[in-house]
Formats: sequence, structure tokens, C-alpha cells
Amino acid sequence: MLRCLVARLLILIPLWATSAATLAQTTAPVVESVAVTRHDDGWRLDADIAVDLNEQLRNAAERGLTLYFSADVIVTQPRWWWFDQQVLATERLWSISYNALIRQWRVSSGGLALPVASLDDALALVRHIRGWQIAPGNAFAPGERYQGQLRLRLDVTQLSRPLQVNAINSSAWALSTPWREFTIDVPDTGSAP
Repeated sequence: MLRCLVARLLILIPLWATSAATLAQTTAPVVESVAVTRHDDGWRLDADIAVDLNEQLRNAAERGLTLYFSADVIVTQPRWWWFDQQVLATERLWSISYNALIRQWRVSSGGLALPVASLDDALALVRHIRGWQIAPGNAFAPGERYQGQLRLRLDVTQLSRPLQVNAINSSAWALSTPWREFTIDVPDTGSAP
């Protein structure tokens, strides 16, 4: 009897562990890819981010609470003789809101507000960052290599004060990707951009 119970546990524990690990991998937000390219007007960032809302955040958004997402970028120049020099720190803020009266979703970023059909369409605009100008063309020295980091997070500091207290105390509102590192190789001035 005891042997049978131990044998069943030895079979079930690895299956449970692999299914839990698979579930954690599919639900954990992560920055999948980052590309920084130089254009005539400056340095632009493109990124793809895998992020989904949990049930509590989805319900809050469907009831009309505005969700704020922030993409944070930090670029540093490595130095062998001291700490790395921070060259750039910038963020981009999106707000996703739902108007229950007219049943319309809206995504706002900067001064631009776009109507979208669903919450998933609104999240698609946040998940796929395209053409974000992070720096002017002369921000980086020619021939140098820079290290950068990108993350996306739910910005609970933009919520009203009573909701901030609940959001800080609840793990359901702690939606953030880990920092994703990337490099920027600046071409020499003699080569074309």
C-alpha cells in the first residue's frame, strides 16, 4: 500500500512540475525582441513584448478603469575605470480605457488617441512598439558601443490614490517584464547610417 502511494507520487510530481513550469512560461510577461536603428531624424526602437492581462486586470479595464503601461528605456556607455555612464533614460506611456456608454476602447499615447474594437486590439498596440524615437541622431558618439535595457510595466502610480493602495498590496497588479538588454553599435562617421 505504501509502495503504491510512493510510486504514484513519484510519477505525478514530475508531471505536475512540468505543467506548472509550462504554465508559468506562457503567462510570464517578457520582452521578446528589441531592435534599435538609426534614421535621418534619430534613433528608433522597435520591440515585441509578450504580455497578457490576468483576470482581475481584465475585469477592471472592462468596468471602465484606465490602465497605464510604461515602456522604460535606459542606455549606458560602459567604462572600464568607473561605473557605466547613463546616456539616456526615457519612457513611453500608454493608457487603455473603455467607455461603457458608447462601448468603445481607446488607446492613448502622448497626444494621440486611437479608437480600437476590443481590449485585445488595444493591447496589440502596446505589445508591438514600432518607430519609437528614443534619441536624436547625434546622441551617441560615432564608433562606440552602448548597452541598453527595455522593460514594460503596468504603471500603478498613474491610478487614483485609493486604487494605488490596493494595487500596491495586490500581486495581481504587479505586471512587469524583466529588463531586456540590447546593444547599440554606432557606425563611424565615415560610413553611411
